[in-house]
Amino acid sequence: MIPVLSDISFDISEGEFLALMGPSGSGKSTLLNLIAGIDQPDSGSIMIGGIDVTTMSETELAHWRALNVGFIFQFYNLIPVLTAFENVELPLILTSLSRDERREHVEMALKVVGLSDRMDHYPGQLSGGQEQRVAIARAIVTDPAILVADEPTGDLDRVSAEEIMDLMDRLNRESKKTIIMVTHDPRAAKKAHVVRHLDKGILTNAHSQDTL
Repeated sequence: MIPVLSDISFDISEGEFLALMGPSGSGKSTLLNLIAGIDQPDSGSIMIGGIDVTTMSETELAHWRALNVGFIFQFYNLIPVLTAFENVELPLILTSLSRDERREHVEMALKVVGLSDRMDHYPGQLSGGQEQRVAIARAIVTDPAILVADEPTGDLDRVSAEEIMDLMDRLNRESKKTIIMVTHDPRAAKKAHVVRHLDKGILTNAHSQDTL
């Protein structure tokens, strides 16, 4: 068995915007999935908010993820037969919120991403940038403390990519979301407070930068 990540130890401060960069196959997505509780490490521990998520059962981990982590993917992962509203509502379906409370949360999330006027549109009726905005609304609808983003601008044109990064910057600054983002795009990485590089499973020292 070939180890994907080796001897990695680092801290992420609450409210930080961290970009992970590196060549394909360097372990960036694996590290993101470990932080998000999707994958489990073979050894070591992952402490988030004082809780070691590696000691949780699958059921406990699923519950913890649902409350604490929002996911943003390169290809949006929207369900084509559901409207923007229904896609954003999905993470709330299994909660104890009433139908009216769910609607309030969804409408607020769509307002935050600037798509209140598109809530009844289907993904096929939206541009790529709008689809990614719906995906971000779905990620924030439960008000998670952490957003993990895997190449969020990778499938977008330059203008749409800049709009998405401006939105993520705003979520970090105004809503105090901790954001961990994997990206190949240096322009996207410029929005982060800290950039770290992965190469062959080895993590470089943090490189701080001023946000734009």
